[in-house]
Amino acid sequence: MERITWDQYFMAQSHLLALRSTCTRLAVGATIVRDKRIIAGGYNGSIAGGAHCIDEGCYVIDNHCVRTIHAEMNAIIQCAKFGVPTEGAEIYVTHFPCLHCCKAIIQSGIRAVYYAQDYKNHPYALELFQQANVRVEQVPFNAEILSLLQK
Repeated sequence: MERITWDQYFMAQSHLLALRSTCTRLAVGATIVRDKRIIAGGYNGSIAGGAHCIDEGCYVIDNHCVRTIHAEMNAIIQCAKFGVPTEGAEIYVTHFPCLHCCKAIIQSGIRAVYYAQDYKNHPYALELFQQANVRVEQVPFNAEILSLLQK
């Protein structure tokens, strides 16, 4: 049996989380990891109990849907809600984080960001990550690894 790498394992988890997204514009998943253990996960969607974009459409202001909470924020908030420290953790995201999520990632003490796909990569986000000594690395997701389940 062939074993997948840690990066592919955690990125696969993020892609699985993205399948729960209720955003019609872009499905994003995020997995927070510490010491090779998953401590939280999130996907972009509406507040708990709120209307979802898939049901009522996006609520767009200035070309941005304000109905959704981003996957990275949902994962960080999950840690806060359950008292799980994020200091020194890593985050695996299906897409490059937006500028607001970048700042939240830095403030939460996450030390590394691994993302699968470029998505409006903001130069200032890269600058902030560099200033904060947050490692940023693209880890393309190889969906073929899921075929290992059929062996």
